[in-house]
Amino acid sequence: LGSATLEVASVDTVRGVESYRLRFRLEGKTMFYSLDDVLESWIGTTDLTSRRFVQDFVENDRTTKRHYEIFPDSGFYREQGKEAKEETPPDPLDDAAFFYFVRVTPLEVGQKYTYDRYFRKEKNPVTIEVLKRERMDLPDGSKVQCLVLHPVIDTKGLFSKRSDTRIWLTDDARRLPVQIRTKFPFGTITLRLKDMVLPGTAASAMSR
Repeated sequence: LGSATLEVASVDTVRGVESYRLRFRLEGKTMFYSLDDVLESWIGTTDLTSRRFVQDFVENDRTTKRHYEIFPDSGFYREQGKEAKEETPPDPLDDAAFFYFVRVTPLEVGQKYTYDRYFRKEKNPVTIEVLKRERMDLPDGSKVQCLVLHPVIDTKGLFSKRSDTRIWLTDDARRLPVQIRTKFPFGTITLRLKDMVLPGTAASAMSR
């Protein structure tokens, strides 16, 4: 029914700041519904805060594209096509950046964490609940303990409340994304880790 890729696509420069370009793409199609959603995020390689965020969604041939320039040092962001500046919290993060932020954050089962770091200030707080541990299979056939997370961001998309997303991350230093389960209008999609390669080659991939 579909596939997804999650990758650190490149190292770019945003307004003179060296930045990782993160890219998440989800494609799916049924008889009644289709989607091709792309999130791209540019975060500083040293401070890991957001400097640019692009949403490019195509759902049932309806296109939605939003481009944000984020200025963490000045405390504001601007959406392309709009003149107004909007205030942003300290050390802002976007949807894709939050995914990587979670992977490097200490987490304990049974705890619910809140963060006021989403770049659109009115959408805070972001909540991340650590539901349990669960044993999962890796592509090489080995088994590993995973943390099961329930993240919620008050926006449309993968981490919205309506999507009721669950993320399985390995409970070790790697924090590999083994599985992502999320709801869409046509049903629930489960993405399982299909392949993983080291930096310098292709990016990690997940497929239903």
